[in-house]
Amino acid sequence: MTTSSERSVWGTRLGFILASAGSAVGLGAIWKFPYMAGTNGGSAFILPYIVLTIAIGFVVLMIEMALGRASRGGAAHALGHFGGPFWAVIGKISVLTGFLILSFYQVIGGWCLNYLFDACIGKGLITDTSALGTYFDSFVTNGPRAIFMQLAFLALTAGVILFGVEKGIERISKLLMPTLFVLMLCLIVRGLTLPGAWDGFTFMFRFNPEAFNGSSLLNALGFAFFSLSLGSGSMMNYGSYLSDKVNLPTSVSWISFLAVLASILGGLMIMPAVFAFQLDPAAGPGLTFVTMPAVFAQLPFGQAFAILFYICLVVAALTSAISILEMSVQFLVDEYHFSRKNSIAVNTIVLSVLGIICALSFGALSEFKIAGKTFFDLLDFLTSNVGMPIGAMGIAIVGGYLVWPVMKKQLTLTHPMNDKILGVTHFLIRFIVPCVIVIIAGAGLLG
Repeated sequence: MTTSSERSVWGTRLGFILASAGSAVGLGAIWKFPYMAGTNGGSAFILPYIVLTIAIGFVVLMIEMALGRASRGGAAHALGHFGGPFWAVIGKISVLTGFLILSFYQVIGGWCLNYLFDACIGKGLITDTSALGTYFDSFVTNGPRAIFMQLAFLALTAGVILFGVEKGIERISKLLMPTLFVLMLCLIVRGLTLPGAWDGFTFMFRFNPEAFNGSSLLNALGFAFFSLSLGSGSMMNYGSYLSDKVNLPTSVSWISFLAVLASILGGLMIMPAVFAFQLDPAAGPGLTFVTMPAVFAQLPFGQAFAILFYICLVVAALTSAISILEMSVQFLVDEYHFSRKNSIAVNTIVLSVLGIICALSFGALSEFKIAGKTFFDLLDFLTSNVGMPIGAMGIAIVGGYLVWPVMKKQLTLTHPMNDKILGVTHFLIRFIVPCVIVIIAGAGLLG
């Protein structure tokens, strides 16, 4: 087992925060959040999401990273070290979950690369959304092109990992995350200047009690966990690289804030423009790849804004993929004593194969189904509704019940913490969080 002295560490607190925020942000902020908000009543989804992320997601993330730092290991080592053999298995399930997420996530990353390439050559800016839907379908069912883009995205991710934590992940995060926020702000300013754009803003933030219902609240709860990558093992691995000199609660506060901010900015990038051109905010997952090109086609300098938009998507996808691949690479290094280069090679080869199968799920393998789901959809379902809840439950039980004194020490390692705040944190992680996880998992499995 790798000892703490041999383990990589973050060079700076800023690098850790930006890398962790990048892991949390991912495509969820720009691709998933806008269509989730659009299909769940705007503010009826957004306001509960903000509250639940601050109240619940923050606590789980803080304990997850505390477990990583205290054990100097990823999910399998941390849960096994503190909980015993059974919880080590739960930790391995968490690692496997992250690995399987990347298996299909890289395909979506490939879609982003493809749309960025098309935007650069002026292709795909069509005002007819039905034509854009056909265009999207023709791409994802084009096996060779979809596979090429998926492998290119995976190669980009592996290239960053090859340089290690400080020289690879931290350095690229310091460049990509500020770039992402600047580009998002540029697109937001342009979108808000469009006639009718303010309707999109009020749709997102106007408080309307009548719009709130159980479905929007449940979806907000699930997205609060999804948006912070809770239960997938990547955040615990990032926490294991953290110096004891860093104030964990403050750092996690910044990560949570940046994750929420990125989602809100993602919504502001898309919703005002959608309303300005009187398109459907409830277009679902196709909002990014079908609706937005129609918006850019009607904007002055639309090609330039399309390029900026898809750069944002690629950056968001890349920062999240980096954290997952790093977790899988470090797992083989820690548990099976692989060299880092060999671990990267093995992970990349296996992910390439799984990614190709996922990419072909929209074309040549679309008729091959397990339990009525394509391979892509099956992995998405299992990771979201089984793997991540299991991992999150492991964090809650081990951190909240088995080793709370160790967690308390981690939370107060650099600065004292108010006893009432500690008491509330302990109560949430022991009682509220497990209930929330059961509700999310149950809704996902039954839905």
